[in-house]
Amino acid sequence: MANSKKPGGLREMLESMYSVIALLFILVACVELCDAAAAVDVYRLIQYDMSGSPFGSRFAALNHHAASLHFPPGVDLSRTVLIIPLRELNITFVREYINQKNPLGGLLVLLPEVLSFKTGGNKQVHEKEKMKILLAELERLLVHSNIPYPVYFAFENDEIDTVLADIKKNDLMGQPATATTGGYKFVIPTAEPKKVASPTMTNIQGWLSGLKTDGDANQLPTIAIVASYDTFGAAPALSVGSDSNGSGIVALLEIARLFSLLYSNPKTRGRYNLLFGLTSGGPYNYNGTQKWLRSFDQRLRESIDYAICLNSIGSWDNELWIHVSKPPENAYIKQIFEGLSNVAEELDLKVGLKHKKINISNPRVAWEHEQFSRLRVTAATLSELSVTPELLESTGGLFDTRQYVNETAIVRGVKLVAESLARHIYGHQGKNIQIFADESSLAVNPAYIRSWLDVLSQTPRVAPFLSKDDPFVMALKKELAGHVDEVNVQHETLEGIFTFYDSTSARLNIYQVASVTFDLLLLLVLGSYLIVLFSFLVITTRGLDDLISLFRRPPSRKLKTA
Repeated sequence: MANSKKPGGLREMLESMYSVIALLFILVACVELCDAAAAVDVYRLIQYDMSGSPFGSRFAALNHHAASLHFPPGVDLSRTVLIIPLRELNITFVREYINQKNPLGGLLVLLPEVLSFKTGGNKQVHEKEKMKILLAELERLLVHSNIPYPVYFAFENDEIDTVLADIKKNDLMGQPATATTGGYKFVIPTAEPKKVASPTMTNIQGWLSGLKTDGDANQLPTIAIVASYDTFGAAPALSVGSDSNGSGIVALLEIARLFSLLYSNPKTRGRYNLLFGLTSGGPYNYNGTQKWLRSFDQRLRESIDYAICLNSIGSWDNELWIHVSKPPENAYIKQIFEGLSNVAEELDLKVGLKHKKINISNPRVAWEHEQFSRLRVTAATLSELSVTPELLESTGGLFDTRQYVNETAIVRGVKLVAESLARHIYGHQGKNIQIFADESSLAVNPAYIRSWLDVLSQTPRVAPFLSKDDPFVMALKKELAGHVDEVNVQHETLEGIFTFYDSTSARLNIYQVASVTFDLLLLLVLGSYLIVLFSFLVITTRGLDDLISLFRRPPSRKLKTA
C-alpha cells in the first residue's frame, strides 16, 4: 500500500520542483526591467526621400541606455540615447556630430513648456522668441540631414524632468548608464517604418455665383481666393502650422463668409464669380494647386481676372508683402497693388510689392501664385514674409504654434483683402467706403477667426498622412459649403520627387535598470533562498531520505537487467 502511494508522492514533488524552476525563470526574465520609471508620448523626426536621396531619421525602434550631454570625452555612444533639453542644446555640437557621422543609439530632444505658454510677461515673450530661433535652426538641420538612428521629440513634464535629473547626476559622477553600471533604459518597441504608398492630396473648391442679367450671354469674370492648407515640419505629428498656413485658411473662410452675406441678397450680389480654393501639396512646390488649375476648362481659366493667394498672415506687425511674377508695370498688377494699398492706407497699414520672375524650366515653385502665372493667369500672394522661403521651410514647423499667432493681425488681413475685393467688384476703387465696417452686420468676426484658429492649431496637416476622408478635410469641406453655392472635391496623388515613410509617433517606455553586478547578486540570493525553501519543504513533508534520493544517481540499465 505504501508502494502504491510513492509514485504519486514523487510526482507531486517533481511538480513542485518544476513550479519553483518556472518561478526562477520568471524572476530572471524580469530582473533587468524591474522598475518602470515613466512612459511619455514621443514624436519621430520625419523620414523622407527626395529624388532618391534619404533624409530625416531612418529608424524608429529604440532599446538603449540614456545619457545626458555630460558624457565623458571619447565615450562610445553607439548604444546610447542622448537626451537633450532644447534649453541646453548646443546647435554647433549637434551639427558637427551629424556632419561627422558619429555613431549614436538615438536622440531625444525635449521641447520646453515655454512653447505652450498662452499668456505671459515680457520675459516669457523674450524666452519664446529665443526658443523659436533655436528650434527653427535645429529643425532646418535635422530635416535636411540623413540621420542613421532614431530621433524623437517630447515635451518636458515632471516625470521626464526627474529622470533627466537622475541621468545628469550619474553622468557628472562618472557613472554613465551601461549594461554594467545600470541606469535608465529607453525603449520604443515599434516596427521599422514603411513607405507611404500613393499619398493622396485633396483640393476643395467653392463657387459663389455672381449676378448675371437676363439676356447676357457673356460669362462673368471670376476672382479666385486661394490658400494651401497642409504643412511640413520636422515632426509630422506636431506640424500644426498655426501661421503657415493656418492663418491663410482662417482668412479665406472668413472672406467666404462675408461675401456669402453680400451675395445672398440679389441687390448686393456682385457681377463677379468668386472661386475659393483650399489646396493641398503646398510644401511640395504647390503640387496640389498645379493639378487643381490643370483640371479647369479653358473657359473658366480665361475668365479669371486675377487670383489672391493667402500665405502666413498671422504674425505681422504693420506691413504685408504682395509677391508677384509679372512686372510691377503690368496693368493688372498695378490694379491689384493700388487696390490693396488704398485700403491699407485707410487702415493705417503698409503694403509692399516684391517681384520675382519665374523660370518655367525650374520645377521649384516658391509661391502659390507662381502656379497661376505658369498658366498665364494674373495672380499674387499676400504674405508677411518678405523673403522667398527655401524648399520645405516656412511651412508649419515645430515653432509655428498657436501662441505665435496674433488674431488681430488676421482680422486686419481679412479686412484688407475683403475691402479691396469688394471695391473692385462694385466699382468703388479710390473711394473711402467701408463695406465691412466695424459694428455692422458685415463686420469681420473675431470669434469665428479665433474658433477656427484653435481647431487648426490642434490639427497636424502633413499631406502624405491626411487621407481623402480625414475628418479635418471633411470639416473644411462642410464649412466652406455653408458659405458658397457649390463645393467640389478633387482627389489627387502626390507626385514628384518626394517619398514619405510612416511611424510618426510612439510611446516611450523609460525603465530604471540595475547593474549586472546587482543582477548577479540578486540571482544568487534568490537562487539560494529557493533551494533552501525547497529543501525545507521536502524534509518537512517527505523526510530527509526523499530529499537525498532526488539527488542520488539512478542505477544503470545494465544493473537493473542483472
